[in-house]
Amino acid sequence: MGKEKVGLVALVLIVSSWAVSSASSSPSFGGDLSRGKASLTFGSASSSLVLNRVGSSVVLPLDGNVYPTGSYNTTIHIGQPPKPYFLDPDTGSDLTWLQCDAPCVQCTRTPHPLYPPKGDLVNCNNPMCASLHSGDYKCDRLERCEYKVQYADGSSSRGVLVKDVVNFESYRGGFLRSHVTLGCGYDQPGPSNVDGVLGLGKGGSSIVSQLSSQGLVANVLGHCLSTRGGGFLFFGDDLYDFPRITWRPLSYKSKHYSLVGTAELLFAGKPTGQKDLFLLFDSGSTYTYFSSEAYEALSSRVKEELRRKDFTKAVDDDTLPLCWKGWKSFKDIREVTKYFKPFALSFNSGGRTKTQFEVPPESYLIISDKGNVCMGVLNGTEIYPNANVIGDISMQDKMVIYDNANHFLGWASEDCSQLPKSRAFAA
Repeated sequence: MGKEKVGLVALVLIVSSWAVSSASSSPSFGGDLSRGKASLTFGSASSSLVLNRVGSSVVLPLDGNVYPTGSYNTTIHIGQPPKPYFLDPDTGSDLTWLQCDAPCVQCTRTPHPLYPPKGDLVNCNNPMCASLHSGDYKCDRLERCEYKVQYADGSSSRGVLVKDVVNFESYRGGFLRSHVTLGCGYDQPGPSNVDGVLGLGKGGSSIVSQLSSQGLVANVLGHCLSTRGGGFLFFGDDLYDFPRITWRPLSYKSKHYSLVGTAELLFAGKPTGQKDLFLLFDSGSTYTYFSSEAYEALSSRVKEELRRKDFTKAVDDDTLPLCWKGWKSFKDIREVTKYFKPFALSFNSGGRTKTQFEVPPESYLIISDKGNVCMGVLNGTEIYPNANVIGDISMQDKMVIYDNANHFLGWASEDCSQLPKSRAFAA
């Protein structure tokens, strides 16, 4: 499916102090290892993030896009002295980790040198280690907490937990420094083009939960992804106008950002017959994934609309499963949006009131490198058998807010090409 990221929802998160039998699988701290190829073009490392001390909010600019890059990244400064690292923001997993010089058993080439751990290991009996376990676990090595995280796209990371300083640059000068727990990953099979993952899930090990527990920000995060590329990520609760936001409750039971209740799929404002859809939101997934029935309902209606217009199936374009040729080679999605209809996910809000998550054409279509129009909603039955996943493409030009403090998820239309107007920003 091309460069797209299938999704970073963590299917399995097992953290344990494994008993390791050989020196090759139990790295010591020190040494170097070269890695494979990198393909992303990154922004300036100096544009790391901004702290608004008065409102206790942090704003981080994002680089990247849905297509052709297939992911976003933000710059975080870690260590003493602080060094920049490009991390992939992922609301589908909790743990923040970096490829690590421990030494590395299996790593890929990344934009910066491997993260050098300073030896501040997290013990197996530390509460942060315990928070990453599901059920009972046994400490085989008290002095260290090893982890393994497996993602839905087949990628994984294995390493040890360490504590280090994360540095937040203030636009007023100076830094706010916070000690946080991170993963020092020494085994990451498969391709990668970032230094690691920024875990933004609901768990206690996520970076926002850790900052919140230290009283630095509210346990709220959000992002705004622009259809033109880039955008911003934020921590804290004072960067949005509360009455403008459409809110839905989050499930207490789910480890992920799953909404309470179900949704109905509408196309061009009309019912498709698809109801009772369970939804979760995952910034680690480039595209949106529907169950096979919902996918067929949407794709058949899109295809029916195009039969009356000058589009034909692009059989020679394998960028995504559904691509169409037009009367010319397109360069920008805005050239074709008037020929497509929006879809929406509708929720009952009590009584006759309904709320909707609306998805305009520019938030479910891309223009491929062959100049064709492709649909960025995919059949996710094999990957996500019991859920419909709202990925980056369908969250574009919306401020999406994950309020962990009050267990709500919210959204509102926004020009995500502009950083918050009420906040200064250091470029």
